[in-house]
Amino acid sequence: MNIQLSPIGTIQSPFKKPEGMPIQPTGAKDIRGQVIIERAFVEGLSDLDGFSHIILLYFFHHSKGYDLRVKPFMDNERRGLFSTRAPRRPNSIGLSIVRLLGLEGNVLQIQGVDILDGTPLLDIKPYVPKFDSVKTLSTGWLEKNAVKSETMRSDKRFQTS
Repeated sequence: MNIQLSPIGTIQSPFKKPEGMPIQPTGAKDIRGQVIIERAFVEGLSDLDGFSHIILLYFFHHSKGYDLRVKPFMDNERRGLFSTRAPRRPNSIGLSIVRLLGLEGNVLQIQGVDILDGTPLLDIKPYVPKFDSVKTLSTGWLEKNAVKSETMRSDKRFQTS
């Protein structure tokens, strides 16, 4: 099966290179950016301004290849890729929940941006706590490390060149 996706827009952020970026939105609470939507999709933004937060699905455009065991940012042990949020994946899809500050025409003003400048946007979904927030019983190996997401910054461990 061949799956083809086309970007609906581009995410703009202050991060021009992966190194030194926040690794999760919790570490980018005050970082602002923009999403520029392709004109053909602007009508689909109707009613989005009623939501405080949105889910951005995007393509890790600087990611090449992957390993099934990785040393994630918040740990020193090698872990199974799918138990991490490492950017180098078989399908280079990223997800971030960001605050929607405003919407004018084809431009969304957002906050909580942990995304590389120029990242192709694949989709937008409204964040709805009743649907998207679940009571968690266990967070695996991240149980003791999740707090690091607020201060940890990206380094070279997932760069391909």
